Amino acid sequence: MLIKRMKVQLSGGLLARHTALFVREACSFQSDIFLLKDGKCVSGKSIMKVMALAVKKGDEITLLTNGVDEQAAACTLEEFLLTKHR
Repeated sequence: MLIKRMKVQLSGGLLARHTALFVREACSFQSDIFLLKDGKCVSGKSIMKVMALAVKKGDEITLLTNGVDEQAAACTLEEFLLTKHR
């Protein structure tokens, strides 16, 4: 399992469009993917659960990946969350 803590840099955070793009990326990996914010842990492959976290730009989150392609998943999703403009 890989654990990465970061401050979200996406303009607008993980709202609607960005959440859909994040979940699409997450679903392309076999690994289990979770997001943790303010004590809540949700599946990164569920659009409704990710939106329920209400992640805004500047929020501290933890990305957890676990599985056969966890390294690739962690790198790809971390890059997505740290990109300022999408």
